[in-house]
Amino acid sequence: MSNDGYIVLALIAVTVVLLIGQFVRTEVVGLGLVVVLGMSGILAPGEALSGFSSPATLTVAAMLILSAGLERAGVVDLIGHRLAHASGGGPTRLLVLLTVPTALVSAFMNNTPLVAMMIPVGLALAKRFDVSPSKLLLPISYAAILGGTCTLIGTSTNILVDSLYRKAGGPGFSMFEFSGLGLVYTVVGLGFIVVFAPRLLPRRTALTELLSASAPDHYVTEIIVRSQSRFVGRPLREVFGGGNDVTILELVRGEEILVGPSPETVLQDGDAILVESSARTIHALLSTKGVEHSTVVADEERVSIQRVDLRVAEMVVTPTSSFIGSPVKELGLSRKHGVQVLGIRRLGKQHRVLLRDWDLKPGDVLLVQGEPAPLRNLQEDGDVLLIEGVERRLSFPKTAPIALAVVGLVVTLAMCGLPMEFLALGGVGTLLATRALEIRHAVRAVDTAVFMLLAGTIPLGLAMESTGLANALASKTVELAGPYGPWVVIAAFYCLTSLITEMVSNNATAVLLTPIALGVARQMGIDEKPLLAAIMFGASASFATPIGYQTNTLVMGPGGYLFRDYLRIGVPMNLLMAVVASICIPLFWPPHARG
Repeated sequence: MSNDGYIVLALIAVTVVLLIGQFVRTEVVGLGLVVVLGMSGILAPGEALSGFSSPATLTVAAMLILSAGLERAGVVDLIGHRLAHASGGGPTRLLVLLTVPTALVSAFMNNTPLVAMMIPVGLALAKRFDVSPSKLLLPISYAAILGGTCTLIGTSTNILVDSLYRKAGGPGFSMFEFSGLGLVYTVVGLGFIVVFAPRLLPRRTALTELLSASAPDHYVTEIIVRSQSRFVGRPLREVFGGGNDVTILELVRGEEILVGPSPETVLQDGDAILVESSARTIHALLSTKGVEHSTVVADEERVSIQRVDLRVAEMVVTPTSSFIGSPVKELGLSRKHGVQVLGIRRLGKQHRVLLRDWDLKPGDVLLVQGEPAPLRNLQEDGDVLLIEGVERRLSFPKTAPIALAVVGLVVTLAMCGLPMEFLALGGVGTLLATRALEIRHAVRAVDTAVFMLLAGTIPLGLAMESTGLANALASKTVELAGPYGPWVVIAAFYCLTSLITEMVSNNATAVLLTPIALGVARQMGIDEKPLLAAIMFGASASFATPIGYQTNTLVMGPGGYLFRDYLRIGVPMNLLMAVVASICIPLFWPPHARG
């Protein structure tokens, strides 16, 4: 291995640390890789920039836009509407009805927008049948991950590895070459979810689920009890009991937050209480001596709420949101939409202090107050997903048949062996030309973090090969695992990929390991496909953390999950799927010696 190889190895280490620690945006990491590889002379300028024009990068971007076309067509809205009529109410039946359709659709649609659309469906069914949302939302994410393994276009990782394989001179994979193992993988995974998710997942309640859906004349506001109030020193039961139509949703005392506090909680000076009641009762409360309105975040300053006819809603920051990295005070929510921020939930903990200075992250849940129409407009912009407080509108645009026909044609022609990158780009062009998808929605559909990371890591893979680093790592792998046979090597690649994916992007993991897998196959004289399949399935096996896969991040806030919840169900899920993959991959792609 050359000296440049050690530089590339150090660059990989820095990249992994930056991605795990999330010290800088993923887009910056991708651009940094391009600049360093080009400026250092490790790669020629054209090679350093090759990630931008790579078939894998373009195909992934185009497939994200096609998924947006399906989203705008109302496909998942229709599924949710049907599920609402078919559900029987039992937790097991709900899990089956939510996870099976999600897995089927995810085989042909990008997972992130699919899960984003299924979250309101899950929340609605949870509320209708009195099931905790935390019992349903993470299984939806897992189902999307599992279903994505069934086809070449089911996940961007499959497209990426297939592209790298073809670039290395291999024949590539066909559209449904993964379907056999994918179905086994999905059925086993869904079986585990249906049996164990109700037992392993906690029961948690979203704040807005405490709102009375059957009482539309009830509103929510926040009051503060001061020292001169007659309420101080008295328990909540005594103050708000006795037939009062007041529901105590939350009590904030300093840094302590009590959701659904005990009726025996004794009120103290400075207690902030989030209450639901009629406008008349709220007006009476605010007229009481020593009781005043609380304040909420309105852009650059905190302001008092002067109205009680506003809805309280929860919205989650999506992985592609332009809000990411910006403090709440700079979003302009109040100025542009008349929406104020009441609180933020991150990693399962709710925060109500110094909110305006918080830099938002993917998966953050904002508790906001505003009128229904502006709240819906915020979701339409694509920066947030409205999950509670305002009903979603079912929409089936006239162009829906066009979107469905385009995606169906792309899949059909891909089965005939036509180049996927041109089919996907052609499909995007058709959607735009027929106005089945607007330009602004197409642009928003392209995940810049994924695009820039691919643009940076693809030339990083080239650098691994050109400097001899990939060959050196392949030799070490063969030395350690080779004596035990191909089956052990396949299992090792799967487990290694799955482990790294829990901490780093699945696409970045696949790019780093694909050159090594190809080198190992050459040195062992076996077919490359089983090793590449191990990387593809391993890169999708992200069940134990909320950061390894975007859909896991997306459901964290709405489900009220903590990090330990993912470990509790995800670790046994990972172990089970590792056994399934290690046994089945060599059966579907026997590691025969190459002729």
